[in-house]
Formats: sequence, structure tokens, C-alpha cells
Amino acid sequence: MVAANMDLTDTEAEKFWPVYDRYATDLANIYDTKLALVGEYFENYRTMNGDEAERYIRRRAAVEEDVMQLRLKYVPEFRKVLSGRQTALFFQIEWRLDLMINLQLAQAPLIDP
Repeated sequence: MVAANMDLTDTEAEKFWPVYDRYATDLANIYDTKLALVGEYFENYRTMNGDEAERYIRRRAAVEEDVMQLRLKYVPEFRKVLSGRQTALFFQIEWRLDLMINLQLAQAPLIDP
């Protein structure tokens, strides 16, 4: 998806992909945490007490914050190898991919109050 939409020259691609690979690895680590947390939720949402439910929300928010902090950390890294517009395009693509993942996660059952 990224490669198909970035339209990089060979020179740009040579510089971009190593930064992207580092970013993707760091992001995958955060997503592993997110998926484990969602898995825990699926196993326990029917029986969570109020404190456990609040802890889930706080941990989930922290994961989302981690994703945003990672993006902000990498903006200058991508700017070293891309123009400002290309960097913006990359993050727009990445956000859309994240939205698709979150749309899938939105199918999770809601907790019963």
C-alpha cells in the first residue's frame, strides 16, 4: 500500500525504505501490545468488574498514545529522506491503514454496563 502510493524515485526509495523498516518494526511492537490487549478484552469483557474495565480503557489509551508518539518521533527521520509533502503523504497513508485496522477492531463487542 505504501509503495503503491508513494511514487518514489529510485534514489528516494533507497533512502526511504530503511527508515520505513525501522518505523514498521517499532510500530509492530506497539501493535503486538494492542492486539494482546484486545485479546484479553475478548476473553474477559463479560466478567470484568469496574476497575478492570477502567484499567483496560487506560491501557488501550496508552497504546494509542504510544502510536502517536512514535509517529511524532519519526517525522524528522522521514523528513531527512523525503520532502515535507512526501512525509505528509506517507503519514496520511499510514493513518488510513491504521483506520482500517481500527475499523476491524471496532467489531469487538461492547462491554455490558
